[in-house]
Amino acid sequence: MRVLSAIGTLAIVVGIGCAVYFFGGFYSVAGTAEDPAAVTWALTRVRTSSIDRHANDTPPSSLSDTAMVQAGAKAYATFGCANCHGAPGVKWQKFSEGLHPDPPDLKDVAGELSPAQLFWVIKNGINMTGMPSFEQAGAKDDDIWSIVAFVKKLPGVSEGDYKIWTASTEPTSPAKQ
Repeated sequence: MRVLSAIGTLAIVVGIGCAVYFFGGFYSVAGTAEDPAAVTWALTRVRTSSIDRHANDTPPSSLSDTAMVQAGAKAYATFGCANCHGAPGVKWQKFSEGLHPDPPDLKDVAGELSPAQLFWVIKNGINMTGMPSFEQAGAKDDDIWSIVAFVKKLPGVSEGDYKIWTASTEPTSPAKQ
């Protein structure tokens, strides 16, 4: 019984300490401040678990179709994805360097996430990362699936192919608004 009492008391003390730390303003929310390892771990775990739980859409069978990949490249450029994530031959915009956490290099993410996970992230965005909901930005599911098709092929897309596929698009950037 004393052990349970000690554990309960310790839990209360830790809870009060955490509340004072976070709600007392001691935890810096500045984009320039590195998060403590425990916070980074927790946020990453919560993000991963949430995506795993909610990403259950079935990709269209045409995901590997060349026309869909090319349409995805055009949608990727039109919706401004290259501003934060770059593209073959296109550097990230300078403002993306101020995002915290850094936007991932989608060539790396392409192999780590399933099409359903990519679709869910692009459609819904991710809180507190700068990743917007493209559904709220006006993207239709077909547009989002085409972007997914492009991202899945991104590691093998050449600079020349990307330029040809996106030649008639004008990416959205802060300088053009």
